Amino acid sequence: MNSSVASVSIIDYTPAHAILFRELNQAWIERYFEMEELDHKSLGNPDGYIIAKGGHILMAEHNGEIVGTCALIKVDDQTYELAKMAVTDKAQGLKIGKRLGEAAIQKARELGCTSLFLLSNRKLETAIHLYRKLGFIEVPDDFKEYKRADIKMELSL
Repeated sequence: MNSSVASVSIIDYTPAHAILFRELNQAWIERYFEMEELDHKSLGNPDGYIIAKGGHILMAEHNGEIVGTCALIKVDDQTYELAKMAVTDKAQGLKIGKRLGEAAIQKARELGCTSLFLLSNRKLETAIHLYRKLGFIEVPDDFKEYKRADIKMELSL
């Protein structure tokens, strides 16, 4: 493992991270898609929309800078959505997405989650590949919260 990878730490979100959480996600969403109403709700108020409802947000820090994030959004006591995963361009290649995914899965287990799902888009091939490596499998998508989502993946814990 090179020192750059070793210098990445996964930390818990605090309200001071709210702006970075929004900026990290808005950057990738606007590169590939467009912001939707649900994005504005969750990214504009992560403390109220995610944390207060029993969810959790993780941040990735590299060399003292926040370079990535992902969220666990509580659906019910056993089910969480892995969502809002983003890594800055300059931190690509440091396996931060993998580290965030693994940390989120561990946190979901700690929260008593038995089923984790995510919604994504097939054109995000790198992300889909990562989700498969983390153990997610494609399942039928039974709801359409986001226009951009064309794949649903699930992981039983």
